Amino acid sequence: MPNTETYNDRVVRLFLLAAAVWGVVGMSVGVFVAAQLAWPALNFDTPWLTFSRLRPDHTFGVIFAFGGSALMGTCYYVVQRTGHTRLALPKLATLTFWGWQLVCVLAMATMPFGITQSKEYAEPEWLIDLLVAAVWVSFGTVFFATLARRRIKHIYVANWYYGAFIIAVALLHIVNNIVIPVSLTKSYPVYSGTVDAMVQWWYGHNAVAFFLTAGFLGMMYYFVPRQAQQPLWSYRFSIVNFWALISVYMWAGSHHLLFTALPDWVQSVGMAFSILLLMPSWGSAANGLLTFNGSWQRVASDPAAKFMVMALVFYAAATTEGSLMAVKTVNSLSHYTDWTVAHVHSGAIGWVAMITIGSLYAMAPRALGRPAMHSKRSMELHFWMHTAGLILYVASMWTAGVTEGLMWRATDANGALLYPFIDSLIAVRPFYLIRFLGGLLIVGGMIVMAWNLWHTAEDARARLIKPIPVPIPEPEPHQVPAPVPARA
Repeated sequence: MPNTETYNDRVVRLFLLAAAVWGVVGMSVGVFVAAQLAWPALNFDTPWLTFSRLRPDHTFGVIFAFGGSALMGTCYYVVQRTGHTRLALPKLATLTFWGWQLVCVLAMATMPFGITQSKEYAEPEWLIDLLVAAVWVSFGTVFFATLARRRIKHIYVANWYYGAFIIAVALLHIVNNIVIPVSLTKSYPVYSGTVDAMVQWWYGHNAVAFFLTAGFLGMMYYFVPRQAQQPLWSYRFSIVNFWALISVYMWAGSHHLLFTALPDWVQSVGMAFSILLLMPSWGSAANGLLTFNGSWQRVASDPAAKFMVMALVFYAAATTEGSLMAVKTVNSLSHYTDWTVAHVHSGAIGWVAMITIGSLYAMAPRALGRPAMHSKRSMELHFWMHTAGLILYVASMWTAGVTEGLMWRATDANGALLYPFIDSLIAVRPFYLIRFLGGLLIVGGMIVMAWNLWHTAEDARARLIKPIPVPIPEPEPHQVPAPVPARA
């Protein structure tokens, strides 16, 4: 007789709602600061409304509030289903939700007022950092406790990525945020000068590696086979890619500090490992795309699958571009230009946001006990709005970045610069306007998604339908808890 105990999706639904809300909030702030670059008067001569104060709110809101909520929610969803067990420590799991939302609110409320460490992706001050550490340890405890009580021996590959993401982010956060507090709202790092820069970009790049890559690859390895409704193209290849990724990524952070005071040999090590990263990046992208072989017709009819396929394309593109930009000769043109902004958003809006949106669309009906999303047409509209906005954004910033790089290095026969800096700002302003329009489309799509999710939940409430009880099956001998049986 199968076990009739059901999965615990209550906390999953909370994170689902939070991800939708934070997606709208974080990206709206991004559109506003993009508008400030096109129309500087939108600063309103108010310190807490300036670009420099609001940009950290945008990055934190999108990466940690939107992305973090989605990662934690899907992690709790996936670990139960791949382990055929109920979520361990349910009260602690709920506490991680409220703790993470408190972290996000406190961080985004304090940063505009200058209460910040002034570190990229690590702006919140020490009290908030302590809360982050407490919530993260609790999150890891719930995840690994659930993994330990799994009812089958095998650990599906998605959980490998989620586990690496949890452990590595804890390590990065603690080491980079070792500070000496001098008041409740101010602290100073124990590192200084070039050492501080190296530690910061070891953290900063690996926040991209493990928060924005490994975690979302865990999401991809579960939801892509589910939406394709067929086995992962190669299960063994996914394991090889996992070990390659976590072995190489940790050493590439110094490519953010090319042409700085960092020792040249350290810069070269970062460049070399960045090029090696092409292998696991292409491997995971190919594994995901080839999973759709034989079921490409689903991509035409399933908007969630469309998001996933486009995400994998941009994952391959953005990681290839990142490796090339780490080469010193290429970086000499791209450094400090909007080309870097294009690259970051190719990965963030293209890979991270699209795999998240596709996964949320795939997960929401099951978590809410509905047969499908409230409106499939809205999902299609969202896909095309997001894709159009993404292309406008990335193409405009690519063009602006190359323009800036060429103008800044242009010299006459005597070696004097041909263009004053203000000329480069005037030259790229039209591209800033295009970026703003692209951002509006993306935020509009996120609002469409939030509306659709709200009504999907409303359908469940209106019919007094509780989430569909999903019996936890008895494990079979040597069973692999993949979304579908693996081919290899």
